[in-house]
Amino acid sequence: MGVEEEFLLADPTTARTVPGAQAVLRRAHHEASAADGSGYKAEFLSSQVESATGVCTSLEEVRRELAEDRARLVDAAREEGLLLLSSGAAVLSDGRPPVAEGERFRRISELFADIVDDYQVCGCHVHVGVPDRETAVAVVNRVRRWLPTLLALSVNSPFCEGRDRGYASWRMMEQLRFPAAGMPPRFPDAASHDAEVERLVSYGALIDDRMSFWLMRPSPWLPTVEFRVADAAATVDDAVLQAALGRALVRRALAELEAGAPEPELDERAARAAVWAAARYGLRGEGIDPVTRARVPAGELLEALLRHVAPALEETGDTEAVRRLLDAVRENGTGADRQRRAWARGGPRAVVELLAAQTDAREHKRA
Repeated sequence: MGVEEEFLLADPTTARTVPGAQAVLRRAHHEASAADGSGYKAEFLSSQVESATGVCTSLEEVRRELAEDRARLVDAAREEGLLLLSSGAAVLSDGRPPVAEGERFRRISELFADIVDDYQVCGCHVHVGVPDRETAVAVVNRVRRWLPTLLALSVNSPFCEGRDRGYASWRMMEQLRFPAAGMPPRFPDAASHDAEVERLVSYGALIDDRMSFWLMRPSPWLPTVEFRVADAAATVDDAVLQAALGRALVRRALAELEAGAPEPELDERAARAAVWAAARYGLRGEGIDPVTRARVPAGELLEALLRHVAPALEETGDTEAVRRLLDAVRENGTGADRQRRAWARGGPRAVVELLAAQTDAREHKRA
């Protein structure tokens, strides 16, 4: 497994996001690896940077690499007089930052026009290895039911452009405006999946096969399935929790495939509503089970997910670690809950200060 994290850069004086990615990446002195994508690189806008771990086999390894990557970027940003923030959306913004350099980013900007003019949203993406693309498609089909619950657990973007948008994940609402966004469709095989992506590219709705915004997909360039559902993780612990649950869901799906267990049948309209409910309320309201089509408290859906993956967590020895991480979320709230408490204390500046402290694993540990 591996984790990709996207971050925002902000001015510590104004608390607003600012373009500084090129300078920060130069200071980080570590280019992305061509083999596995690990390292640091630019994101779509010049106010964003991205890091990616290498291939990891344990949660301890994931935690160590995430903490080291964050520390290097925090220090590089600080040397440029900037803050590194892990938030699903920009709390405050200093206008519309320029698009990062590169032909692909230019084409995205031209295609999607005003939708991406200030698209300062960030996610936490988890990759989990699978044997082949056919298996990847089958795994996504079986995991789809749990994607809204992973979103509800990860919400970390209630504020955007200086106001509370009323959603725990405003990032998700921004993403749902794109073609090939939200709950991934069910595909019978890899050929059907690839043909659909090719059609969307041919329609002009996507610029290439890497452009889909589905919440989970077979990776277009790695032998993995890729979870793209989570908001940027406020802390290293939040990112590790997404990695642990993502791997457990994939392992459970692989075990079901081997045993010939029936695939859950989702109601597609209920599935779309479930994504919306998770973005709206996080863990603090009712969610929707896309299989039973029932409204269920989000906490109960989370408990159902944990029961589902319990055998996989036992196999990897991650049960206690996941329990501790979830206890911390229950005690302290999701990233969105923490942001809102900070806002109540001191407005947007307090939120940005909180985000900066949480992003730096060293500072967060001391706090």
